[in-house]
Amino acid sequence: MSDSKKILDAWDAYADEHTDLDGWPYDDHAYGLRASQRDADTAEAFESLRYGARHLLVTAETQLGHLSGDTMQSRWVYQLGVLHAALDRLEQLQEQWLETRDALPASAKPGTTAFDDALAEYHAESWSYLDDWATHGKTLREINTAASKAPSPLAPAPIPALAADRRVPARK
Repeated sequence: MSDSKKILDAWDAYADEHTDLDGWPYDDHAYGLRASQRDADTAEAFESLRYGARHLLVTAETQLGHLSGDTMQSRWVYQLGVLHAALDRLEQLQEQWLETRDALPASAKPGTTAFDDALAEYHAESWSYLDDWATHGKTLREINTAASKAPSPLAPAPIPALAADRRVPARK
């Protein structure tokens, strides 16, 4: 997620420098190439998280269910919903990409126009959902931190202190 944040920060800096005040690029072609690279970089950054993402969401939801109201941030439920919806869509797009890739002619390999254009389209369609993960993914860490600091329901009850006026006989 931190790699995605770096990619988005670099994109924001690029966009600020290469667009006019209305957000229109000075050079459409260069801007499009840079956006395509951003999309590919963001997809690559997410790959290390992709297969464990569903587990991370379930863990965060479980942890959230054990937090007290004063520990919870109200935005966490919303952000987990955004992450779930984005992951669902990313999984659908991944399936579509695999079908598209498998339907390409045998000559369409990485580095060929047919393959690279199809892959760029997949990355472009995925980008906004990857952006959701880059934006809201820190919520998983926040929930985990809050849960690790919360008292465990499995911890034994504290032993009450002995009354000050009560004397405990010494063992002989």
